[in-house]
Amino acid sequence: MRSHYFLFLSLMVLMSCKKKDRAYTYDNIDFKEEMRHFVQEISQYSKNIQPDFIIITQNGVELITTNGHPDGTLCSDYVEAIDGQAQEGLFYGYETDNIATPLQTTTYLKTFLNKAKNDHKQILITDYCYTPDAIRNSRDSIDRNGYIGFTAVQRELDVVPPLPVAHENNRNISNLAEAQNFLYLLNLENFPDKNSFIQAIAATNYDVLITDLFYDNQAFTTQDLQALRHKANGGRRLVIAYVSIGEAEDYRYYWQSQWNNDQPIWLDEENPDWPGNYKVRYWEKDWQKIIYGNNNSYLKKVLNAGFDGAYLDIIDAFEYFEDKTAE
Repeated sequence: MRSHYFLFLSLMVLMSCKKKDRAYTYDNIDFKEEMRHFVQEISQYSKNIQPDFIIITQNGVELITTNGHPDGTLCSDYVEAIDGQAQEGLFYGYETDNIATPLQTTTYLKTFLNKAKNDHKQILITDYCYTPDAIRNSRDSIDRNGYIGFTAVQRELDVVPPLPVAHENNRNISNLAEAQNFLYLLNLENFPDKNSFIQAIAATNYDVLITDLFYDNQAFTTQDLQALRHKANGGRRLVIAYVSIGEAEDYRYYWQSQWNNDQPIWLDEENPDWPGNYKVRYWEKDWQKIIYGNNNSYLKKVLNAGFDGAYLDIIDAFEYFEDKTAE
């Protein structure tokens, strides 16, 4: 019995040591700066392959200044790497759909956005609202500030809104600076097949389409993208691929089933608000290799398909780690 007891204690100590070995150390990590570097490397990789490739970052506006504060100076290396900065809920829907965003929040976000705008970056605003007054107020606010906008009538971004296109035009849009509006349509489940989706987009006159790389786990082809680029009035639009770089998604081609029990070092906890999405330690090279830099990477698939650019989401993942390490 005594030998069994000591064997049990030895196993417990060994298991404890293994757990400690797997514990992650966050010492001396600048989470904002690591995200800046990640975006800059993605931009350099993509533009080396396709010089006119467009990079848009969503949220995480604190990266625009060197110190992450509204009074900070422009972080020129980071801003130079992007072509546009997107922000959700600037005027409506930041906290609750169809409710005006608190003025203090809007003012705070605009301070960063205007620094990028003054450096000739396009600012894209997605407001979540659906009543006529809210839609009108949102669009008026976007226009007054010199931004371009999209009215999302549903948070899921799964429908083409039954609304007039803001600043509709029949011009050929060749770069992001020329765009006067955009359509953000990320979840395609409402379309029975790929052709139905393509036809629905072809019936619109949006200047930019932001959508997923895949329909039903199959990447869009170059031929698909040519069809998606045609506006109904004869003009041409840009087609941008959504890419999550701050969270991993368990429904993507890169996900390995063994990660559910044996997590790689870069994988963190599941996002409680979005099941199937997992926080990632985005500065780890093994995660970055999934996103860019090789023939099986997400960005290479985007480039191979012929998209005009990438819309990088979960840029604000640094907030999660800053909060986590502050506990």
